[in-house]
Amino acid sequence: MSGEKRSAADSFGSNQLVKRQRSEAELNGGQLTRANGSSALVQGNATAPLQAPVMQLNGHSAEITTTRFSPSGSALASGSMDRDILLWRTSGECENYGKLSGHKSAVLDLQWSRDSGVIYSASADATVASWDLERGERIRRHQGHEEVVNAIDVSRRGEEFIVSACDDGFIGLWDPRAKAAMDFLEVEGQYPVTAVALGEAGNEVFSGGIDNEIKVWDLRMHKVAYTLQGHTDTVTSVAVSPDSQSLLSFSHDGTARTWDIRPFAPENRLINTFDGAQVGLEKNLIRACWDSEGRKIAAGGGDGTVTVWEAKSGKMLHKLPGHKGTVNDVRISPEGGMVVSGSTDRTMLLGELPR
Repeated sequence: MSGEKRSAADSFGSNQLVKRQRSEAELNGGQLTRANGSSALVQGNATAPLQAPVMQLNGHSAEITTTRFSPSGSALASGSMDRDILLWRTSGECENYGKLSGHKSAVLDLQWSRDSGVIYSASADATVASWDLERGERIRRHQGHEEVVNAIDVSRRGEEFIVSACDDGFIGLWDPRAKAAMDFLEVEGQYPVTAVALGEAGNEVFSGGIDNEIKVWDLRMHKVAYTLQGHTDTVTSVAVSPDSQSLLSFSHDGTARTWDIRPFAPENRLINTFDGAQVGLEKNLIRACWDSEGRKIAAGGGDGTVTVWEAKSGKMLHKLPGHKGTVNDVRISPEGGMVVSGSTDRTMLLGELPR
């Protein structure tokens, strides 16, 4: 999870979805309820609210690197250094209802397809993978990268395609129906690429890397259109706003920033700088996110907290504690009422986002 270049791992497992065993919940003071993945809870009503204000989701045996809500918000997927992808309900007892295994090294990023039928994963085994959730099987391994694949994103409209960010200094463009890449974008100097996002129209790619810059690629011209400069350390996260007007970034310099990405924006595209999230000594690839309305942003932190800000003013709204290790990823649910965080402490916390 660090920003340094790493070699891909070399052992391989199976590729099936495993139904989890079920048992009763363990309650802790009525405030924190643990959902244990190795003995997952009996499935609750799919429309029921959370059993407690904060649910602790246990099941991974190593550091959690990524977590993603499904488009409807009714399910969660999480990836880990344990090489597995776990699937969770987001209501009632938060049942851990499945496991996808097959990567030979850490799962570093996940995305859902727009129809929620497929999960795409990025791994330190140098591959991107597609998983069919109806059949519970890996559809294919997308091969072509030579190093750790740090991040992926999926197009928002038109034909669904995937972009990937890799330590080999290339950005991959993938058709989910094919094993080989459609194309690769080469970063000048082949600096490791640690973050990637697709523009709304699918013709722009935003990438961050260890050179501290954000590059904006024009896919039609196959080159960098412009760069966003201001971060003073590795860029670990980039995300396009819901209205496609702004880009959110996070960096090892300890700041989140928003940028104006409209076509004819002023030369100085920096909108706001957000302080208060701690990176920590581990320097993991900590991610940040928007809420579905573009009004709030959130970021993980090395101090075990999630920081939430108001996007327009830059005002810090909340510091959400609870983890015993770095929070690597945080997501706000599609309807905006819940927040989930994944940590090096091997747990996720799913709770109501304070108003």
